[in-house]
Amino acid sequence: MQLGIFAKTFPGITPGEVLCAARNAGYETVQYNMACSGLPSLPETIAPPVIDAVSSATRVSGVSIAALSATYNMIHPDLTVREAGRRAFAALAAAAPAMGTRLLTVCTGSRDAADQWRHHPENASPGAWQDLVAEFRHLLPVAERHGIVIGVEPELGNVVSSAAKARALLDLFASDRIGIVLDPANLFEAEPEQERERRIREAIALLGPEIVLAHAKDRHPDGSFATAGDGVVDFPRFIADLRSAGFDGPLVTHGLDAKDAARVSAFLRASGAAAA
Repeated sequence: MQLGIFAKTFPGITPGEVLCAARNAGYETVQYNMACSGLPSLPETIAPPVIDAVSSATRVSGVSIAALSATYNMIHPDLTVREAGRRAFAALAAAAPAMGTRLLTVCTGSRDAADQWRHHPENASPGAWQDLVAEFRHLLPVAERHGIVIGVEPELGNVVSSAAKARALLDLFASDRIGIVLDPANLFEAEPEQERERRIREAIALLGPEIVLAHAKDRHPDGSFATAGDGVVDFPRFIADLRSAGFDGPLVTHGLDAKDAARVSAFLRASGAAAA
């Protein structure tokens, strides 16, 4: 596995400074956000010099781009917001290969207009699912055109709220342009150990062949998010189970402060992330 981190963990608005900070903290790859190039996270245009700067920074730093963030609210109640997200996705898809990645991560979204990660009771409605399916019908031709994989992450607060719903989406489209981003901490909140372990194992069993990226975030016993290694997720077991399922892609941590990055890198390596 390649050990990675969200590039936005580190301060800076140039790819060189951000990628070098990631390297110095012990990481080999990053999930990149265009904010690290001084742009909005969802730019609708990306100039060639911006793309070249990212590509150059990967060569100089030795840190690769595992994925590029294209996270907009795919079921936002306002269609104009979704349309803006589509335009940004298209710009990012066109730029990503030259930056060194063919994976764009998305947010399957929430009916909460203010927070795309927050649960809303209508997320489970047929209408929300229909809007999500319609959104993928817009994105898939773009992904095909640029050779991009769309990374879908099951999250409790989103319309794809479980491994089972992620499986249903994969089966509906049966496209190699859709892959799974799996974060164990997004599969449970404050459930007992046996239940959270069951959910994680079930997710790997259901989604294993389609997992293209793994995340490393944690939860405190009360359900609040924690830095990897500071909570209840059994990362040695998670990593071992991923390997047993055939996954050997990037493991990317996030939800931490820059000051903790080196400590988390060491923890994840000790947990087996860097094992051959």
